[in-house]
Amino acid sequence: MSEISVPTLFDVAGKVVVVTGGSRGIGLGIAEGFVKAGARVYICSRKAEDCEKAAAELSAHGECHAVAADLGTVEGCRAFAAHVAEREPRVDVLVNNAGNIWVETLEEYPESGWDKVLGLNLKGVFFLVQALQPLLLAAASPEDPARVITIGSIDAFHVPDHETYAYSASKAGVHHLSKHLARQLAPSHITVNVIAPGRYRSQLLENAIELEGADEMLAPIPLQRFADASDLAGTAIFLASRAGSFLTGAVIPVDGGHASTL
Repeated sequence: MSEISVPTLFDVAGKVVVVTGGSRGIGLGIAEGFVKAGARVYICSRKAEDCEKAAAELSAHGECHAVAADLGTVEGCRAFAAHVAEREPRVDVLVNNAGNIWVETLEEYPESGWDKVLGLNLKGVFFLVQALQPLLLAAASPEDPARVITIGSIDAFHVPDHETYAYSASKAGVHHLSKHLARQLAPSHITVNVIAPGRYRSQLLENAIELEGADEMLAPIPLQRFADASDLAGTAIFLASRAGSFLTGAVIPVDGGHASTL
């Protein structure tokens, strides 16, 4: 029988973790979880003031650093990676959370909406992995792989109710891209997995609840509640810990069973 050390099974203390889009919403919740678990966390967003404010609040619980970055361009991804490389010899965990959404009718959907959403949600994920690959390789080992965790969506599994064409297409692309990267990077001891959230209590969801009502929004969710920060942070910490070290190429719905009804 193998010896299992339960206290260290979910331990991420001392890991260097990058969370993109970490100043609010899902990214902030995941960053908070890693900070409180003892990791050294770097968060980024396009708005320097928001990022610095979030990092200052998280620093009350551990170590968190803010970096302003536009990850919707290749140059932005490379500049951000260079900034991290100046401060760290390795990155143990990359959480690709930064993303955009654009809602518009089929008749009026603009090219700029496609470019903005695909540029950050899909292209940005690929080129940030590319730019941070040397730091991920420096952290990787057979026993403790480096981890790439990308935030997808259950909208990649079904046709959403709202006209978010570029968003749902980008998330479907992210799911497949992550599986492709998982296969490519496995020999280098880097795992790549996706967390696909369901209905998370973001400002966007709050607006929808106000329009449609909570009961209507909860109706398709078997567990009858919305996802919260601890649900997403817990899954990310699992994937980054020893407990998740043999998992790669997986898409994990964190949605209260919503995907099972689609």
